[in-house]
Amino acid sequence: MNHSVLIESFSEFKDSKNIDRATLMSIMEDVFRSMIKRKYGEGNNVDIVINTEKGDVEIYRNRVIVEDGMVEDENTQIAYSDAIKIEPDFEVGEDVTEEVKLDDFGRRAVLSARQNLVSRVLELEKDGIYKKV
Repeated sequence: MNHSVLIESFSEFKDSKNIDRATLMSIMEDVFRSMIKRKYGEGNNVDIVINTEKGDVEIYRNRVIVEDGMVEDENTQIAYSDAIKIEPDFEVGEDVTEEVKLDDFGRRAVLSARQNLVSRVLELEKDGIYKKV
């Protein structure tokens, strides 16, 4: 399952449930951030770019380069020897931005994210119904 399936699910719900774009983007970012937290333990050093028009989701993890053997938190730091495999010009102290592929999360996590999205949209719909009554 690729990320376009998730985007299609959101677009269908957005159109059929009359959810505004800003709300949809917020829900999607929350869902992806929770996926990241489950995998990496933290999501504060991650940038999520969502293009609902094209069905693209890009996730970037930012880490600081530290000397080899000095990595205390793999989520926020990367060893120099690993960083230069990405870009040979990196130096200790610089930031490394790596793209995180949805495929890295596995099928089960992506399906879980889809279910989470669907339930959040349905929850919004219920709230809308209750507010109208």
